[in-house]
Amino acid sequence: MTDLLAALLLGIIEGITEFLPISSTGHLLIAQHWLGARSDLFNISIQAGAILAVVVIYWKRLWGLAVGFTQRDNLDYLLKLGLAFGITGVLGIVVKKAGFTLPDHVAPIAWALVLGGVWMIAAEHFAAKRAAALGERSDITWTVATLVGIAQVVAGVFPGTSRSAATIFVALLAGTTSRAAATEFAFLVGIPTMFAASGYELMGVLGTPAAAQEDWSALAVAFVASAVTAFIAVKWLLRYIQSHRFTAFAIYRLVFGVALLWLMPSGS
Repeated sequence: MTDLLAALLLGIIEGITEFLPISSTGHLLIAQHWLGARSDLFNISIQAGAILAVVVIYWKRLWGLAVGFTQRDNLDYLLKLGLAFGITGVLGIVVKKAGFTLPDHVAPIAWALVLGGVWMIAAEHFAAKRAAALGERSDITWTVATLVGIAQVVAGVFPGTSRSAATIFVALLAGTTSRAAATEFAFLVGIPTMFAASGYELMGVLGTPAAAQEDWSALAVAFVASAVTAFIAVKWLLRYIQSHRFTAFAIYRLVFGVALLWLMPSGS
C-alpha cells in the first residue's frame, strides 16, 4: 500500500469517527498498527480537518454569534464557550508539559472503548431520567461549560474515551437535557480547541528536523479526506439524534473493544 493511500484511509477514518461518540483517536491509533504510525502533528492536524467541517455546517450559528456578540444571550454563550476552551487549554498544556504520550498498545484503547460503552449506557439512562424530571432544557450553564472543558482533556488523555461522547453526556447529565443543544455546544467548543492544538503542534515542528521528516503531501491528503468525510458524518449524526439515542454507539464500542481484547490479548 502506498503512503498516500494509507494517509487517505486514515483521513477517512478520522472524519467518520471524530464526531461519532466512538473515539477517533482510538480508531486512528489502532488503524496505524496496520497503516503505519504517524506523528502527533499528523494526528492532530487531520482532527483539525474534521473540525473544519463543523465550521462549514455551523457557519450561520457562528456568524450570528460573531455579529451579535453585543446581545446578552450571544455574549453569554460566547463567554461559556471561552470558559470551556480556556479550561481545556490550561489543563491541556499541563498534561503536555507533564510528558503525556498516547499509548502504543491496543489493550488500553480497547479497555477504554469497553468502559466508555458501559458508561454511555448508564449515562444515557440517567440523562433520560433527568430529562423526564426537568423537561426540555437548552440552556448551557456555567457548570456545564466548566465540565465540558474538563471532559475534553480527560478524553484526550485516555484514547478510546471519545471527546464527543464525553462532552455531550457531561452536558446532558449536568442539566442541558436537549440533545441538540448539548451536541451543538460540544461541537462548537471543539473548533477553537482542535485548531489551537494543531497550531501548538505546528509551532513546535516548524524550523526543526521533524518538519523535514514530515510527509506534508500525505498530511494534506488526509486533511482533505478528514474534512469531507466529517462533513457527511456530522450531517448524518445531527439528523440521527433527533429521533434516536446514542445506545447503538455504546453497543458498537462494547463489541469492538471486546473483539480487540479477544483478537489481540497481548495488547501488541
